[in-house]
Amino acid sequence: MSSKASSSLKIDRSVKTLRELTLEKMRDAILSAYFKPGERLVERSLCEELGVSRSIVREVLRHLETEGLVESIPHQGPVVASLDAEKASQIYEIRALLEGHAARLCAERADDALIERLAAINDEIQAAFGRSDFSGVLARTSDFYELMFEGSGQFMAWEIVQSLNARINRLRAMTIGSTGRAAEAAAEMQLLVSALRRRDAQAAHDASVAHIRRVGDIAAKKLAEMTLADAPSGDTSSHSIAHAK
Repeated sequence: MSSKASSSLKIDRSVKTLRELTLEKMRDAILSAYFKPGERLVERSLCEELGVSRSIVREVLRHLETEGLVESIPHQGPVVASLDAEKASQIYEIRALLEGHAARLCAERADDALIERLAAINDEIQAAFGRSDFSGVLARTSDFYELMFEGSGQFMAWEIVQSLNARINRLRAMTIGSTGRAAEAAAEMQLLVSALRRRDAQAAHDASVAHIRRVGDIAAKKLAEMTLADAPSGDTSSHSIAHAK
């Protein structure tokens, strides 16, 4: 085991299965850019560091491949999937269509209690921003949109969004730390919540779409700034996944 690894890396099996916990740990490591785009994911090193079997590591890597976070390269094996500007643009287009429509219908259909729950979750998102707790921002933002789709009655649309959630959260993780983003996001989300409370369907739609277009612009800029200097060494042995968030 790497000298940086410690007993804290061992998986607590008391609540979830070992596979589920390993999947969460690896997903978080990729979302936090602990593992860089294009970086090789060496099974032996991951087994040693996580303290799990190779069969579990292989299952987890296959699952992450279905989420679009890992890709298999011939003669190289699994690597962290690269962030593709064109794919990112398409994801934001899909989000604008589905989330904008869901926001409109949520304003029209949701009861007052659900909208107040959305407002409360938004408060938690902004509090997490204030603590620089970006993992908390990601988690509560996902909760916000799940509830908004519930309020809209668009369950099939939410299934489509869920299928993209890992990639959406990867893009969110890249944009939420941008300079000034906390205040900007707070203003954007407040516009959406206010429109929902007023039952202004058009304003809710427009606020949702404007928010997505803004983060899409930030993501495009971030992706454009990436250079070959960011390429990983391809060796995971110096990592300590315990520090990934």
